[in-house]
Formats: sequence, C-alpha cells, structure tokens
Amino acid sequence: MPAFPSTDWFEALREVVIKDPEWRAFGMMDCAMGVNVGDSTIKVVFDGYDIPEIADVSDDPDDADLDFTLVMPPARWREMLENIQSNGHADLHHTLNTIDLETPEELAKGEDYTRRDLFYRFNQTLQDFFDASSHIETTFN
Repeated sequence: MPAFPSTDWFEALREVVIKDPEWRAFGMMDCAMGVNVGDSTIKVVFDGYDIPEIADVSDDPDDADLDFTLVMPPARWREMLENIQSNGHADLHHTLNTIDLETPEELAKGEDYTRRDLFYRFNQTLQDFFDASSHIETTFN
C-alpha cells in the first residue's frame, strides 16, 4: 500500500492509468507537473499518453524543469484524495478546478505563465488522472 506523497504512490497510479483503456479518452498531455505536499515535491512527466518520468525532486524543485507545481497543504491533499476514494472521483468541492477557484493562493504555481497555463489547458485530464487514484489503497505520510 503506497503512501502519498511518494514516487511509489505515483508509480502505482501510473500503472492504473496506463492499463485503463479509457486513459486515451482522457486526452493527451504534454507537461511536467510538480506535486508539492509540505516538504515533498514529486515530478510527474506526461508525454502524450505515456508517463515516462516520476521522480522525487524535493531536494531541489527549482532545478526540476517543471511547467507548474500544484501546491496544497498536506491536510488539503489528504482531504481531496480521501474524497476521491469515497466517491470513485472528486465531488464538486474537491476537484482541482474548484480548489483552485476557492483558494486565495493559486493552486498551480510557476514562474513562466505560458508554462503554468498548461495546468488550465489540461485541467480535466489531470483531474481524471487523480480520480484514478480511487483504485489505489493509499496511506499518508
């Protein structure tokens, strides 16, 4: 049972998504996303329908060449993922889009607006990616 956040958790999620025939229906993505949870930052690279790289970049996230980083406190990430576990997908109050709109700080952070804009372009596919975590037994660090 992988713990969130960790490369093991994201690798388990990648396996679920890649094996899902619906993944191609989610839509193609080309971006390098960071997921920041407290002191931990995990890099997830999407290349078309593939996820070729998952890495812990906590030691130096600024050198990780990320398009954007999703930043939430650990309790908020846990709430979102537990909601996905309970419902099979995020309810309307726990989607990335709603969290972004309801939070005073931006959810997606990045120095380059054009690169950060990939979060908004691929928002629904990213939501589908996280919703697939309903198939993973998750513990939390």
